[in-house]
Amino acid sequence: MPRLGVNIDHVATLRQARGGREPDPVWAAVLAELGGADGITVHLREDRRHIQDRDVHLLRQTTQVRLNLELAVEPEMVGLALELKPDQVTFVPERRQELTTEGGLDVVTHRIRVAEAMARCRDQRIEVALFIDPDPKQVEAAATLGADAVELHTGRYAEATDGAGRIRELNALESAGTATLAGGMELHAGHGLNYQNVAAIARLKHMKELNIGHSIVSRAVFVGLSQAVREMKECMNSIDVDFFSNLR
Repeated sequence: MPRLGVNIDHVATLRQARGGREPDPVWAAVLAELGGADGITVHLREDRRHIQDRDVHLLRQTTQVRLNLELAVEPEMVGLALELKPDQVTFVPERRQELTTEGGLDVVTHRIRVAEAMARCRDQRIEVALFIDPDPKQVEAAATLGADAVELHTGRYAEATDGAGRIRELNALESAGTATLAGGMELHAGHGLNYQNVAAIARLKHMKELNIGHSIVSRAVFVGLSQAVREMKECMNSIDVDFFSNLR
């Protein structure tokens, strides 16, 4: 079964809505670990709309599992990563007005900037993943630059409204996954994954890591964060498409 990286950004979103101190994403990371999370993922955005510098510094000090820091390909943000030294940096696209990450990083167009950011991280022995669409050209560019891993954007798969569309997107992810492995990179995936659709992605050949946030935090409102993480791991390991209905 792949590793589960739990994205706790939306815990910070709830805190920032009131500008107070709670709920604390650092405590959320503890509960996620108790539920069996294999990693903690946070996206430190340039505008600091949810995760704050204080959060990532404390998470680096307290997290007992892998810490995956998502960042834009910007010199200032890379500098913070070099200071923090997370286990992994995942470079993602970022637009100020977006509600969540919309699509993958265009490595082909921004090859030079991405290469420079990767080189700075590699000098500090930080693993680098690139969050990209399941596009053969993007996978090839990531392999050429020597990325340690590719995280395939699963948004189109998650948003497919019919069976044929979902199968088409799943096939695209499978093909991109094969190309990723051929390029010598680890295969990761994330975005829009939930308890109902995760099993098929978890079963893709040699899938190493899934990063999931919104659905776990949403489920945690009703059952608690540790239980929500446990249930997600059970869904990832299930071959029963109706498995989630048994959790209600």
